[in-house]
Amino acid sequence: MKHQIKMIGLDLDGTLLNEKKEILPYTRRILNHAIERGIIVLAATGRPLTGIPEELRFYPDIRYAITSNGARVMDIKENKPLIERLLPIERGKKALETFRKYDTLQEVYFDGQGYAPEQKLRNIGHYHHDPNMWEYVLKSRKPVQSIMALIEHENKDMDKVQAIFADSEEQKAAWAELEKQEGIVLVTSLGYNIEINASGVNKGTALVELGKMLGIRREEIMACGDRDNDIDMLKEAGLGVAMGNAEEEVKNAADYITLSNIEEGAAKAIEQFALS
Repeated sequence: MKHQIKMIGLDLDGTLLNEKKEILPYTRRILNHAIERGIIVLAATGRPLTGIPEELRFYPDIRYAITSNGARVMDIKENKPLIERLLPIERGKKALETFRKYDTLQEVYFDGQGYAPEQKLRNIGHYHHDPNMWEYVLKSRKPVQSIMALIEHENKDMDKVQAIFADSEEQKAAWAELEKQEGIVLVTSLGYNIEINASGVNKGTALVELGKMLGIRREEIMACGDRDNDIDMLKEAGLGVAMGNAEEEVKNAADYITLSNIEEGAAKAIEQFALS
């Protein structure tokens, strides 16, 4: 099966990054080769813009980024949003009220910046089951005294809200409760969190829409991912690649299954399908 790939959307955690949240040398080399070929390479992540590793955010020839699961598609060089599909403030507040019933670390994203309660950030290990996430969260989130006070102060729609759950059974209970709320979509990128976006927001829609803006057809787009929030992207892209470490539902949505993120499977898939 021959593919002419002109754009590649890459999830970060569990996909492009290894377990220590690093880009390994072979992967970096393959990204360089793809960019030299004129292929548009971009992060397609649930992270806010400020959560994208600086190595990618300030990469000389990486211009675009899909952030907050597609809520904001950014022109990084111009520091401006090309697409915005924000979560209405009242729906975000309602979701956060649900999160507050449980033992959670709640976060809200405004304009590409994540915010979290200072007191709970001090106890991050209670919420984040993966120690490799601790440094990333502490570096990328701005601590605030109160999430709800911040929302009242900002008084505008948000990129997304999310909660990290200390207990998996509470995560399931909250999910069942939130599914009944209108105008929102739920995904999880960690298995123990819940991310809330406005209805219709996902990485796949954002990736295809960006492609149209750049004159790139769906069939010329490749995407790589590993979690629930990547499923729509793998289905929408002309070539959807699931990581070897992906969940079964993600693999079932993909056209091809590569090696794991530890084995640099995303880079190997790019080499195979975009550079051969």
